[in-house]
Amino acid sequence: MAVTTDATAVRDVVHALRGVVRGSVDDSSRRRAEYSTDASNYRVVPQVVVFPRDTDDVLAALAVARETGTPLTSRGGGTSVAGNAVGTGIVLDFSRHVNRVLELDPEARTARIEPGVIMAHLQKQAAPHGLRFGPDPSTQARATLGGMIGNNACGPRAVAFGRTADNVVDLDVVDGTGRRFTARAGAGALDVVPGLDALVKAHLDVVRTELGRFRRQVSGYSLEHLTPENGTDLAKMLVGTEGTLVTILGATVNLVPVPSAPVLVVLGYPDMPAAADAVPALLAHRPLAIEGMDSRLVDVVRRVKGAAAVPDLPPGAGWLMCEVGGETLDEAMATARALAADAATDAVGVFPPGPEAAAMWRIREDGAGLGGRTPSGEQAWPGFEDSAVPPERLGGYLRELEALMAEHRVDGLAYGHFGDGCLHLRLDVPMQRSGDPLRAFMTDAAHLVAKHGGSLSGEHGDGRARSELLPVMYSPRAIELFGAVKDLFDPQDLLNPGVLVRPRPLDADLRRPAARSLLAGTGFSFAHDGGDMTTAVHRCVGVGKCRADNHAAGGFMCPSYLATKDEKDSTRGRARVLQEMANGSLVSRGWSSREVHESLDLCLSCKACSSDCPAGVDMAQYKSEVLHRTYAGRLRPVNHYALGWLPRWARLVTGVPGLAALANAVLGVRPIAKLVLRLGGMDTRREMVSFAPVPFRAWARNTGRRSGDVRVVGRGDADAVALPAAVVDGDGGPGSLTDGVATPDVPDAPRPPVLLWTDSFSDTLAPSVAHAAVAVLRDAGYDVLVPDHDACCGLTWISTGQLDGARHQLQHLLEALGPFAVNGIPIVGLEPSCTAVLRSDLVDLLPDDPRAVAVSRATRTLAELLTAPAPVGPGDRWQVPDLSDVTAVVQPHCHHYSVMTWTADRRLLTEAGATFSALAGCCGLAGNFGMEKGHYDVSVAVAENALLPALRAAAPGDVYLADGYSCRTQADQLAGVQGVHLAELLASRLPGRSAES
Repeated sequence: MAVTTDATAVRDVVHALRGVVRGSVDDSSRRRAEYSTDASNYRVVPQVVVFPRDTDDVLAALAVARETGTPLTSRGGGTSVAGNAVGTGIVLDFSRHVNRVLELDPEARTARIEPGVIMAHLQKQAAPHGLRFGPDPSTQARATLGGMIGNNACGPRAVAFGRTADNVVDLDVVDGTGRRFTARAGAGALDVVPGLDALVKAHLDVVRTELGRFRRQVSGYSLEHLTPENGTDLAKMLVGTEGTLVTILGATVNLVPVPSAPVLVVLGYPDMPAAADAVPALLAHRPLAIEGMDSRLVDVVRRVKGAAAVPDLPPGAGWLMCEVGGETLDEAMATARALAADAATDAVGVFPPGPEAAAMWRIREDGAGLGGRTPSGEQAWPGFEDSAVPPERLGGYLRELEALMAEHRVDGLAYGHFGDGCLHLRLDVPMQRSGDPLRAFMTDAAHLVAKHGGSLSGEHGDGRARSELLPVMYSPRAIELFGAVKDLFDPQDLLNPGVLVRPRPLDADLRRPAARSLLAGTGFSFAHDGGDMTTAVHRCVGVGKCRADNHAAGGFMCPSYLATKDEKDSTRGRARVLQEMANGSLVSRGWSSREVHESLDLCLSCKACSSDCPAGVDMAQYKSEVLHRTYAGRLRPVNHYALGWLPRWARLVTGVPGLAALANAVLGVRPIAKLVLRLGGMDTRREMVSFAPVPFRAWARNTGRRSGDVRVVGRGDADAVALPAAVVDGDGGPGSLTDGVATPDVPDAPRPPVLLWTDSFSDTLAPSVAHAAVAVLRDAGYDVLVPDHDACCGLTWISTGQLDGARHQLQHLLEALGPFAVNGIPIVGLEPSCTAVLRSDLVDLLPDDPRAVAVSRATRTLAELLTAPAPVGPGDRWQVPDLSDVTAVVQPHCHHYSVMTWTADRRLLTEAGATFSALAGCCGLAGNFGMEKGHYDVSVAVAENALLPALRAAAPGDVYLADGYSCRTQADQLAGVQGVHLAELLASRLPGRSAES
């Protein structure tokens, strides 16, 4: 239908909505940018976004849509890969408020839900009763049940439990005419929509021959449910109609028992088609799931997540992950053995319930994002995302599809629900300039799917991506029937127009071709994604993992979203606004756009997205770039100078004997401290930092050098203290992060040198950490070297977007540290955020300096060094101090988690015998973020996600272990809890030291 874009008419619609909807009605350009796309290739800017508070708000919004003739699109988690959650008029977001489980009946095994409920939340409430919702898509931690109903979602275990349609009992809906009714099965079920029963009866031949041919035939309207032999089930038929016929207000769904002892069988094959050939024989064993996975996808996981993320797999280039169940583990194992016997392969791995099986499933769950890049690093796009064919045709279909991909010169990582014949595949179709290549491939692929009796969509719906191609799959009579059904339910074509019936062209409204280079002639300051920030921000394809409760799964992304539950504060929401800045029409003022700065304001620069986001979005770097470009050559906000230059101020204060004590005394007077905080652009509820009376490097130059605890060295000393050739790896460079530094196993071997890099925080604000590190490193047998000049990593310059200043700091650092790194001497960092700069941002900002690579490779955390093989004498190995009497609440620093991983620290604490719980999620201070004016409340809210509840629950005497200066500061200021660094904890247990020292 024609969409009114007249500004006056749009204002009238918004005014009408605000008059009747109690929830938020937002027509700001920033909000519209956030909702301009979902997880698909499409960009459709809405007129207004509505956040209904309840069903009455939904009904009111629908009434305004009908009265004004405004299109309306229902939206849940916004994870649609087909473009069926975007629209030109009103977008109705159910996920924020209309998201409750209204009733759960364990005896009837049913649940009554609102459409915005996250599937994982339903699973959590059902779990104590031994129940779950059967279909489980990989996006279950952020996908809503309403969206799953709209798309007829399935997931891996649909082999056992069926599609969403198979698990819906009834639906409370409103159609396009305003009729509200309960859709259910049985006699008279079709009478609620006049003319529907007669229409179906007149077309039974089409329905019976063209629809419902196999289980994953999701494309089009599933009218086969309306036949008498299928129970005349209107509720099931409305599942998968993608919001084009009705708006869902509520649903009753069936629940199934949780498998008591699932066992995972992994089968290796020469390639994916060979794996697909084996599927029909395996289905006879009634598996819970049969998933296909390409070896190249596994290689991507290893590269992105590390080798430890992938358990040992049986040989092969393609695998089937087959889950089987049983009343007992023995019964499940027997089924697993029987299935393996029919697998036509000797490459078999069996994973009982446990961490290895969980790791395998994590690979599969991240497939949607990891598949967003080809092995060569090219962006891969959805569109031909989830085709399906009958399982017995899958092997042949895959072989022809591979040939078609080669013909079109496109690549992608295949995986999918092979037990149902469903394939997931994102392809590097070149769309930077035009949608023509997409149209060409999609058209040929549609004919291939039809040739094999398949469905263009196997679970995600047709949306804008495939609706135009339905005539390839269905006869003209079937297409006319779909249109007639649409006219009965929605004669004004108000509900999600352009989808399924009278569809938009598949190459219309594409997001990527409309984006211009943001940095033409200047380049992205961070050396990846071809130096183009437009390419970088389009890494986000909308998977939406940033909207999930990642803390429950051990992830850290995205702390501000978890605090506010606002799309604005998700990594995806920010990426969408940056993409709109690249487009230049809705967000038109470039780097200085109000929308961009509003979107980035609550980004903590925690970098968790750089590891948790399957697409590798690094919003911390994007924020730095925006601030850098915005304030280039201009006066900056005062906090950029106060906090961004903190290392400079700290060196000035601590560099003059007695000045630190005076500064601490003056700033200890609360009115003075509040005045300084206010003048520095900081929140007056915060406290000022305390400067060290004697910085660590000053101690090292005097007391430490005289006592022999450390050696103060200049860059000219690097050759003299270089590692013996026997302990440098074969190519003469520093060893890998897990190789460690070994002393030659000969009598009187010299202590291996290690360069203790004291960042600005460990030097001037918390020198006790560096002192403790010296004690631990010497006890471990190392010759501790300390640089004679300060070497700031520029972290605070990076976080405030002062990238020219950051490069200057890093170049100075390379002069001090580079010679030692080049000579194979490990560098130990103490402050996680600073250590992370050396491991990642350093190389991104100075990619052409070989010393940057050397320093990055040489840099270790304390735990990485101590857990690597490092004997301190003939046949000896350093023993970690006994921590068996320690119970600790541990806050891994976000940068530590995202850049270095916390694996080595976990191993060290476990070997030491400590009892500990490691928190997931940011502490909320995040360097300068929590200090800045306007961020205090969110900073506290983020701390309430994990940190503060854990500290309140801790027993007297429990240790709060936090390597991050910010993490310790947050706990001190908000909970009055003093934290310790790992070095301090270990040093307190060395011989001759008391636990209190």
